[in-house]
Amino acid sequence: MSAPATSHRGAPVTLTGRVRQRWLEKLPPEKLLPEEQPAYVASWIYVFGVATIAALAWVLLSGVVLTLEGPAWYHVSVVGHFFNSLHLWGVELFFFFMVIHLWGKFWMAAWRGRRRLTWVTGVVAFLASIGTAFTGYLMQTNFDSQWISTQAKDGLNSVGIGAWFNVLDLGQVMLLHVVTAPLALGVITVWHVLLVRRRGVVPPLEAAESTGTTMEGEK
Repeated sequence: MSAPATSHRGAPVTLTGRVRQRWLEKLPPEKLLPEEQPAYVASWIYVFGVATIAALAWVLLSGVVLTLEGPAWYHVSVVGHFFNSLHLWGVELFFFFMVIHLWGKFWMAAWRGRRRLTWVTGVVAFLASIGTAFTGYLMQTNFDSQWISTQAKDGLNSVGIGAWFNVLDLGQVMLLHVVTAPLALGVITVWHVLLVRRRGVVPPLEAAESTGTTMEGEK
């Protein structure tokens, strides 16, 4: 097995090597998969971030089942109704946990210590989840979704996006809800979690004040 290609200074010369080195510099294994966390993470306010991810995983799993079987199954089958309810209540819990997590981090000023991008990705994930939930309402294929879509089309047309986002087109809505929106939300969520791993969990304000930490995370 050949040795990795490196320059005379020891730096990798291939793209794969440079990406690996950059990754290990920014996010070494001890940060990516830490075995210990600070004592203040035991507070309940830190639980809701993990609860949000758990609810998202539940929503995705139940959504896969609904997608495989289709509306003709989850509208008439008892088991289909059960999975449809699991999906609905998973979404409810997801937004409940996410809103608490968002407000909790807002009052903790979670952008401290060069965590601005972490905060921004969290807010963008919240906005993306609203769009995902909206398309979910539209693809219920019942009178509820029909009323929502007919009311929403006028608002979307008034701002000029109805030409490429037709809420009355069930095929387009299903593509957005099943593929595009979950993929975008998943990428943003993974990015957000990696940023949390890189910068660490933000400490409470009182902990930062006791250690003399500034807004930029410097002593």
